[in-house]
Amino acid sequence: MPVWEYATTPLLIHNTTAILNTWGAQGWELVQIVVGPEGGLVAYLKREKADA
Repeated sequence: MPVWEYATTPLLIHNTTAILNTWGAQGWELVQIVVGPEGGLVAYLKREKADA
């Protein structure tokens, strides 16, 4: 069974594609984007742990 690690990152509205492509190139998969507590966008990402 895979073991996952998770990350969150703020998204700048004018640069979302570049930000998500950078995370994707590192093996992260986008799970969800939500509005954060201060009104900005927050991306939730996951990837399989390498040492699992």
